[in-house]
Amino acid sequence: MAANFPDLHPSFSADEAVVEAIQLLSSGGDARITLDPETGLNRYMSAPYPRNALAFASSTANDMSAAAFRHVLGQLEAGLPDYDAHLGDLSRRIRAAYDLGDSCDVVFAPSGTDLEYVALAAVRERSQNGIHNILLGADEVGRGCIHSAHGDFFADETALGVPSSKGVNVPGLENVSLADISVRCIEGKACSSAEMADAIGLELSLAKQMGKHALVHVVHGSKTGLILPELAEIDRLREDFGDSFTLVVDACQARIMSDAIAEYLKRDAIVLLTGSKFMGGAPFSGFALVPVRTIAEAAPLPEGFMSIFRRAEWPHSWAGVDQLENTENPGLALRLEASVFELERFQKLSLDEVTRVIFAFQHVLRRALLEPFGFELVQPHSGNVDDETREHPLEMLTLATLDVSTHPVSHDFAGAEILHRTLAMNGIRLGQPVKSVRTSEGKWGGTLRVGLSMPQMVQLAAHDDAALESALAIDLGRIATALEEQRAVS
Repeated sequence: MAANFPDLHPSFSADEAVVEAIQLLSSGGDARITLDPETGLNRYMSAPYPRNALAFASSTANDMSAAAFRHVLGQLEAGLPDYDAHLGDLSRRIRAAYDLGDSCDVVFAPSGTDLEYVALAAVRERSQNGIHNILLGADEVGRGCIHSAHGDFFADETALGVPSSKGVNVPGLENVSLADISVRCIEGKACSSAEMADAIGLELSLAKQMGKHALVHVVHGSKTGLILPELAEIDRLREDFGDSFTLVVDACQARIMSDAIAEYLKRDAIVLLTGSKFMGGAPFSGFALVPVRTIAEAAPLPEGFMSIFRRAEWPHSWAGVDQLENTENPGLALRLEASVFELERFQKLSLDEVTRVIFAFQHVLRRALLEPFGFELVQPHSGNVDDETREHPLEMLTLATLDVSTHPVSHDFAGAEILHRTLAMNGIRLGQPVKSVRTSEGKWGGTLRVGLSMPQMVQLAAHDDAALESALAIDLGRIATALEEQRAVS
């Protein structure tokens, strides 16, 4: 058995309990969750257990922390509760962690891609002409969402193990039109909040002409940390278009503070989060925060959801929930348990502690990676508006997108993909490249993303200032050494 998990952290041995936990944590999802029998990793080169690898990959997919894995082992030893009761408890804990009270309820899903169905279900009968779904920057939030946001299946099998065909419509989600608005210009520079609001306004006018209810996706923390549009522009759109659209906040990176979630919910937004990125849980889990009024006004769940979701994953008050399969998904429950465990630990940190860790990360990052290699940061805002730059939320500084196109191995995007995989297979996991810079030849340039996670923040916050800088310098120094080695062999 041990050979199946060659990178398992030495604090754990591949005994029966550990193997059972890993098998459960990698079950109950689509094919992306499956572990390679030789490497013990999924297709994102991450794993649902603690590893020897150095990981700053919270913008793509996390490995579990040792603390979260021990928590999961304890849950299994004690015996998992009833699925419905377990998810009900997780719902309460999530709302308590974000201090949300009873203003919203929670829908659970095996991935962020599945969460797109929640928003469609919430508004599917608002207009007899259907839905106009307005996405922002699919390349910066996940390409698989294109299918689910269109009301289609996105994989060859659902999390229930039911065969499906990618691109085929989910029964009950017909008549969904889709618009994908780019969040970056052709040169890779981020659009401003005002530019995004104008583009959304054009699509809302189109939706009105078609007689459709619109879903407007707000990006709060894209793959490169963009937040578009800002609340001021959102409120302007609400004044201009009233209740003809519903907000959907893509906060799947989970780089979002409680006060921001509360502001979105005040505007009747549906907020989508995943537990496997900044939150630091095992790969593949998600949940949607849905205002109770939206649930009360929603049409019955569509017929096609019987092949996608289980009954306990939806609030009891949502019409049509009784038609869903009343079975359990212990793998999803455990992945969510690990994520909420990390969320609760992180939320106990003070703002001063969080700020101290983030500023130390940014300082050491510049000293270890930017200055020695001449790399530039890809800014998570347009830079055109002083207020937009100055007010960009602190939590976005937990993620840095590096323009590594000056490195000989990663001059262009394809090279960066090769470099990313090479580093990962040698024990250093960073966030996947994102198309956000151009080379002098006009090609997409190479990028890599270096991101902290909640468990890393908790661990680093326990250090005094000197030990904090030293720990970051050691870890980021390992990345620098690996990049230097790759430059030497190019």
